[in-house]
Amino acid sequence: MSKTDLKKDVIIVGTGIAGSLIAKLLTDHVFDTKKGKMIHRADVQKPEDIQELSVLMFEAGLEAGLELDSVSSLTTYNEYMRTFFTQEAKVPNSPYPNLKQAPSPNVLDMEPIIPPFPDKKGYLVQFGPMPFASDAIRVGGGTTLHWLGTTPRMLPNDFRLTEKYGIEINQPDSKGKAPINWPIDYETLKPYYEMAEFEIGVSGNVSKQEYPISESMEEYYGDYVFPMEEIPQSYMDQKIIDGLTGTSVQLNFENIPLMMVPSPQGRNSIPNPKYGKTKIIKAETRKSGYKLVLDSSGKEEYKALGSVWNPYMGERCEGNASCVPICPVQAKYNALKTLKKALYKMNENENLVRNPHLEIKAQSVVYRLSVDQEDKDRISKVHVRRYISKEKTDFVEEVFDTSGSIVILAANAFENPKILLNSKYTVTENGQKVEKTVANRSDQVGRNLMDHMVMLTWGLFPEAVYPYRGPGSTTNISSFRDGKFRSEFSAWISPLDNWGWSWPAFSPGSDLSEFLGKGLFGAELKEALASRLSRQVLFHFEIEQLPDPNNRVTINDQYTDALGIPRPVIHYELTDYEKRAMEQAKLASDQMFAKLDIQDFTKYNATDNNTFVYNNVRYSYNGAGHIVGTHKMGSSPDDSVTNSYCKSWDHPNLYIVGAGNMTTLGTSNPTLTLSAFTIRSVESILADLEIQLKN
Repeated sequence: MSKTDLKKDVIIVGTGIAGSLIAKLLTDHVFDTKKGKMIHRADVQKPEDIQELSVLMFEAGLEAGLELDSVSSLTTYNEYMRTFFTQEAKVPNSPYPNLKQAPSPNVLDMEPIIPPFPDKKGYLVQFGPMPFASDAIRVGGGTTLHWLGTTPRMLPNDFRLTEKYGIEINQPDSKGKAPINWPIDYETLKPYYEMAEFEIGVSGNVSKQEYPISESMEEYYGDYVFPMEEIPQSYMDQKIIDGLTGTSVQLNFENIPLMMVPSPQGRNSIPNPKYGKTKIIKAETRKSGYKLVLDSSGKEEYKALGSVWNPYMGERCEGNASCVPICPVQAKYNALKTLKKALYKMNENENLVRNPHLEIKAQSVVYRLSVDQEDKDRISKVHVRRYISKEKTDFVEEVFDTSGSIVILAANAFENPKILLNSKYTVTENGQKVEKTVANRSDQVGRNLMDHMVMLTWGLFPEAVYPYRGPGSTTNISSFRDGKFRSEFSAWISPLDNWGWSWPAFSPGSDLSEFLGKGLFGAELKEALASRLSRQVLFHFEIEQLPDPNNRVTINDQYTDALGIPRPVIHYELTDYEKRAMEQAKLASDQMFAKLDIQDFTKYNATDNNTFVYNNVRYSYNGAGHIVGTHKMGSSPDDSVTNSYCKSWDHPNLYIVGAGNMTTLGTSNPTLTLSAFTIRSVESILADLEIQLKN
């Protein structure tokens, strides 16, 4: 075992968007030893009075994914692209290394569960009784490498489901009920949404956003524009909009007008001249501590940020249509762009130089934390298994002293709880030895696992609409994102997908196979393919799931990976609240298909991996990759893992950030929201650093 005593101010586990945002924002600030305050680099007046922050990051993925110099970045990304081209199943994880030492959940590994036996084919050990259907990737930059890039904000009522709709959830292992309001509201998060949209580089048109909320768009957005102009809506979307504008559907004895909204997106288009100069996110000192602001004193006009290896490549979306799983030119945002800003800083000559105070250790799997009970239960050690190569499972055991550091878990919503649940320590209470779990006073670590249930419907438009072009989705139907029906069944958002039937029916390969089986060849085959593929439409219903303490990630020493680390054990089921929403969403789809004269080819089969029968009708669902809720924030240590700044209630130097902090899921893709509250958490981290660096 190697013991490492190298002192760091901050240790971050994970290089996805949460970890990269924190690394970037912290390294943008320095400690002014004369003022005893953290200040932004732009405000440094006397360099001799400045103390740099020392930051260490751990990444479970390969070293190759984190070499962010231009040559190595291009080489690695080209390898991802070559792998993607050769894969038969173009699933989200298909371009990226499938590591024995740091395995990832893969949708191709998921199978039906036959209780009491688990599905343990892949990385996840699934006891169900229903399969959890989403994946994630353990690689430099995290799951933002294969995300779609859609960036709607949450709606005000998403933060107050109990207050608005009387919804309460089960308490762990009891028949009691508990409220589920967030410890923060939309107004609190709004300025941090703007910071996240700046950092990601969001394209969109505020004036075209329309949601079923009581607030006006002026109240919701304020005097604001997105950094970049709207990505044009696809031709297919325009044809659907033409057919549905001014119409409504009837659900639950209520007419719901159809709103078709151009989706805000984290991909490059034309910078919006109204947005103004490039901005910086900087901390200002307040009586209460630090407050991050989006400072507009930049010298240059806002520019789209291109690829990691070449800022002039990927400055505009090229419509490659492979956003999931990979953008060939990196016009779509990924967290490596933010991480590179942490790794390279401007010197006094305004040249980019490598930041020597930030170190990233790749191929390093953090699996346990230790606690110093003599020092206010501070996290005292981080335990790491560092594997040597992609081919071998040999590893070196390393232990890092964190007694003088702030420790930040910034892995995904499977890995953060897995690390915490594997971190046991013993205390003496009333003369008895009691085993505890790090950060788990509330017994909420690993609980409340959520995802958007994706119900797909597909059919043939009466004329050619030419899918398979442009970004994966450019329009969403926002009508069902909020409403009084939420007291009875889930809300949902409906993106219009530009992928034809590729997701539910594996088109175009399946179409080719079908027509060849019918004996078509030559001109007949070409004509049949052209007729079908050009008319394929796919509707997509992302259905909110409520937090349920019995939907959870646990660990069990019977199930370990190649490094001997426990794998995530999943217990998961849908309730009638979500199932009824699928029933209602299918009714909405039927009405929209009828209005558009779409021939419905939707079929759910008993052989589907993720399927159930509700009110004598079969439905099947997919995962959205929106894995949230396993270390939720809250207002009390009795029922949550962290406070609203993502700081552990139990340990003064531990932060736990990422999608796992989300109290509820709402109807928006979670990346923008987790980015917003992660940015907000930096205010608390800076305050803790001030105290730490003064001592």
